[in-house]
Amino acid sequence: MCIRDSISLAPAIKAAMRVPVCCTLQGEDLFLDGLGEPYRSESIRRINEHAACIDAFMAVSDFGAGAMARYLGIDRARIRVVPLGLNFDGYGRWDNTDSDPFTIGYLARIAPEKGLDVLCRSYRVLRSQSGLPRSRLWVAGYLAPEHRSYLAGVRKSMDSWGLSEHFNYRGELDRKGKLAFLRSLSVFSVPGPYADPKGLFLLEAMAGGIPVVQPRAGAFTEIIETTGGGILVEPGSVEGLAQGILELWRDPERRRPLGSSGYEGVRKHYSAARM
Repeated sequence: MCIRDSISLAPAIKAAMRVPVCCTLQGEDLFLDGLGEPYRSESIRRINEHAACIDAFMAVSDFGAGAMARYLGIDRARIRVVPLGLNFDGYGRWDNTDSDPFTIGYLARIAPEKGLDVLCRSYRVLRSQSGLPRSRLWVAGYLAPEHRSYLAGVRKSMDSWGLSEHFNYRGELDRKGKLAFLRSLSVFSVPGPYADPKGLFLLEAMAGGIPVVQPRAGAFTEIIETTGGGILVEPGSVEGLAQGILELWRDPERRRPLGSSGYEGVRKHYSAARM
């Protein structure tokens, strides 16, 4: 069960079925913070009230386990870490080291906490450099109605910078579309300011051998350090992100081993079978 939706059912399930009850932790702090007060505090109080009926909590990253233990006041020893895993059907080793144009990709929800605006501002910094070859910024992911104005603002900014032709939003993709999208990329980044405890999109990119550039924050750090599939930059820095992407842009031979490390590292540490 998911803690934010179902933990109140735990006592009844445990009493009626006489089985262990496990509860996942996957970034519920973002949801709870969005409630505002007094609802946030009341929700956390009720979660703690029912937590005694849970036999094990499961987080998908070491970072997430520690962060949620502190946030909810749960003993860290009660939280097991079960890293996310991918089904690799359809994934290949896509070496786009020599691709033209150089394609920067973003595949995640279109929302402020995922940082598309940060990536666009970094792209503007990149394009201010002289002597760079052709490039483009391709974006895909679910767009909720409440975030349409956010995407419109991103588009408006790109247009004001004279970069609207560089930007392409591909919409929400099915699995086949997602694989085709990833296959076209040179480098990947979802530089959200939110300390994400999951980072599934990084695994999807690295599963195809696409190197990633991410802030040193949330689960991004452990995923990249575990796989070796990318580089970490200063959190919250538009210039730092731009510099990280620029380094890989200017050094194709550095991108190739990063892509290979990610391809192999994801299969070793983040497979569905291992999960």
